[in-house]
Amino acid sequence: MAEEPVIVVGVSPRAGSPFALQWAMAQADRIGGRVVALRACKTAPANASTRPGVSPLAHDESAVANEALADLERSVVAILGTDHGVELKAVEGGRRSVLVEASKGVDLLVVDAPRSVNPSSDAVFARRLLDRAHCPVVVMPPTISGEPPTWLAHTARVLGDNVLRSAGTAGRPGLPPLQP
Repeated sequence: MAEEPVIVVGVSPRAGSPFALQWAMAQADRIGGRVVALRACKTAPANASTRPGVSPLAHDESAVANEALADLERSVVAILGTDHGVELKAVEGGRRSVLVEASKGVDLLVVDAPRSVNPSSDAVFARRLLDRAHCPVVVMPPTISGEPPTWLAHTARVLGDNVLRSAGTAGRPGLPPLQP
């Protein structure tokens, strides 16, 4: 008898990846699988010290992982409710390396589209994840997940509207803007 299919969802610490979690749960219900919610966490490096001994600013890795796990639990409960039945994992490392490692031996990896102020870094992240993953990857784009535009996209839209309005009224004092 074959093992049940496993779907891993990379859960963002900022947005909580609500649509990715909901979609993965629906998929797991349909195929009789289980969902693992995964969060990558990094400990801050201990500050270098010229004095011998342990730096007082050294961070406890297990405390960081426990906090990431608790935050992941809060995110999943907020999206799926208390009886979610999702396995929770917080893993030390960068988001891409953690997701690539998690893709080994599972049936599907689900992530929200990466969103940062630098769209080119998002494209690089997504491309490298797809190139290195060991299973199929489903990426939930912002247009499907209903996420609001980033502040950068919103600012660009407002700026573009203002430029068009200015161009339409240029040299036409007192007249309404030209209609496209």
